[in-house]
Parts: sequence; structure tokens; C-alpha cells
Amino acid sequence: MTEPVRPQPMMDSINAQALLGSDPVAIRRRVEAVEAVLERAFVIPGLNRRVGLDAIGGLVPVLGDVITAAMGIYIVWEGRNLGLPKWQLARMAGNVLFDTAIGAVPVAGDLFDFLFRSNTRNLRIIKRHLDRHHPATRVVEG
Repeated sequence: MTEPVRPQPMMDSINAQALLGSDPVAIRRRVEAVEAVLERAFVIPGLNRRVGLDAIGGLVPVLGDVITAAMGIYIVWEGRNLGLPKWQLARMAGNVLFDTAIGAVPVAGDLFDFLFRSNTRNLRIIKRHLDRHHPATRVVEG
């Protein structure tokens, strides 16, 4: 009988360092992961539409919107850590604020959360900045 293969502790620490670092590659990976959780973590059966915690959290009055707004502001904070210009940070914060304000409206706000993806917009802003100022972080998406 063979023993099951266990992950090597060294690999776990390397992966953790890759995500926890303050270099542009680590920041890009973190922001992409947060955006995926907020905007496309689940598939709605029948509709085949991807949604995330932003849309689902909006169904919980007040608390859901506050939590997803805080996660959206985290993306803005990471953009600040990358050195994005103030006007881009303001645009990103505006996206989160607009999404939170409209998302707080009962029923209509929940429908709006399915359509307006502020975190995806903010990820796009960060990716453009990284591609321009840190080209080594560029990932070819296929």
C-alpha cells in the first residue's frame, strides 16, 4: 500500500510569499483573486451567469453592502500601494461608492449589482497601470 502524497511545506511557504509580498506581481494576484470572489465566484444555474459576493451580499440588507464595499475599497487601497495617480484612485473609489449607493436600494439595487461590476472596472484600471509601469507583471490571457 502506498502512502498518500502530501504537499511539501516549502511549496506552501513559496506560494504564501508569492501572495503576501508587496511587489507588483503579488499585488496583481491578490487584486485578481478579490475581484474574482466579488464578481464571478458562482454560476447561477439555468442562467449560466457568473456572480460573486457583491451581488449575493447585496441581498443582505445593509451588512452585505457594507462588507462588499469594504472589500472593494481594499482593491483601491492596493492600487494606492502600487502608486496609481490620485485621479485613478478617485475614479476607482467613485466606482465603489456608486456601486454601494445604488446597490443599497432595495430590489432595484440588487438587480443593479448583477449588471454593474465596479470591482472588474477597478481591476482593469490596475492592470492598465501595471502593464504600463511594471511590464514584467503582464500575463498573457488566452
